[in-house]
Amino acid sequence: MNDGIYRDSSGRTLADYPRPSVAVDTALLTLDPGLELVVLQVRRPNGAGWALPGTFLHKGERLADAVDRSLRVKAGVRGLHPRQLHVFDDPDRDDRGWVLSVAHVDVVRADRLASRFPSDTRLVPVSSPGRLPYGHGGIIARAVDDIRSCYAGEPDPDRLLGDEFTLRELRLTHEAVAGQALQRDWFRRAMEAHLVATGTTTTGTRGRPAELFQRRRRRDVRKNQESR
Repeated sequence: MNDGIYRDSSGRTLADYPRPSVAVDTALLTLDPGLELVVLQVRRPNGAGWALPGTFLHKGERLADAVDRSLRVKAGVRGLHPRQLHVFDDPDRDDRGWVLSVAHVDVVRADRLASRFPSDTRLVPVSSPGRLPYGHGGIIARAVDDIRSCYAGEPDPDRLLGDEFTLRELRLTHEAVAGQALQRDWFRRAMEAHLVATGTTTTGTRGRPAELFQRRRRRDVRKNQESR
């Protein structure tokens, strides 16, 4: 039969196979003023608890566009570009039906979330995100593991700090992401190949001025490591 419709070796068309719904859910992480790693949550419809910002994929829509729509409409957050984290495909993960979730993650400075809806969003410590639906607790755990892996190898890759910072500021940021204290000498040795001194120090602060550093370009990091 040649009707112009694709059929597999058993003669079935794509419409003959059951299809899951596809959702996107985003773990937006930042540091609160007390230097604790927190995640953005949105109020569920009808005030029924909290969840990660997410939505179902519309027909013909790209995943990135669905993520942007969910953040803008549900959280009031714009201009972010979360990356794909993982596909959560447990058939029983969502009590509404068979739903695949393409989870995304982004780590941003707190000021990037300044436009969020104050009454419909909240920032919650990743260590105690609360009881969340649709397996969102697992998404947060996966996101935290992912960024901790990124921060283990280079200084503040998501640029929560500015272009210049002290070693103490860098360490405190990494401790917030790691969720534990880091040994100072070990941290300095781990980061020194990735940093370059600016030749300047802090001013207008209490105590002894501290040396300021910048991130070394990745190409220069490789050259520095190869020369050892």
